Amino acid sequence: MIDRLPHEKGFHVSWDQLHRDARALAWRLDGTDWRAVVAVTRGGLVPAMIVARELDIRVIDSISIRSYKGVGTEAGQGQFEVLNKPDPALMGDGDGILVIDDLVDSGRTLELIREMYPKAHFGTVYAKPKGKPMVQTYVTEVSQDTWIFFPWDMALQYVQPYRGED
Repeated sequence: MIDRLPHEKGFHVSWDQLHRDARALAWRLDGTDWRAVVAVTRGGLVPAMIVARELDIRVIDSISIRSYKGVGTEAGQGQFEVLNKPDPALMGDGDGILVIDDLVDSGRTLELIREMYPKAHFGTVYAKPKGKPMVQTYVTEVSQDTWIFFPWDMALQYVQPYRGED
């Protein structure tokens, strides 16, 4: 097997694919009378909007957490800083609240949010094995060493094939 950097094993998600997958997430979450959707910024903003639209949820808020990290991946992950919290009167302990993010990787961000809102329901579009225990609902599992390229991170351009040449 060829050694690759984490971003070289890429899973490229187009706007169309993200929209389809976020709608699939909404379908899995249907059947509960959610009080509000909380987007984990920044990546959770687009999926949260799609889920809220599909489930006709009009109350939407966000939570923003910054992770300070140095060089490397998880080994460099350090402290978290909560930059923005949702309305406390809305949130309570999270009962009836749907927290949406684009991806759960290590699960550390969602773990922090779960400590703040233990009764919230956590949903992500994509889930990696280490973070999967932190979410109740997700659409697609990807391997831990896969780097997901979201449409807001990319521009349209030629990409070399994963293996071989053209």
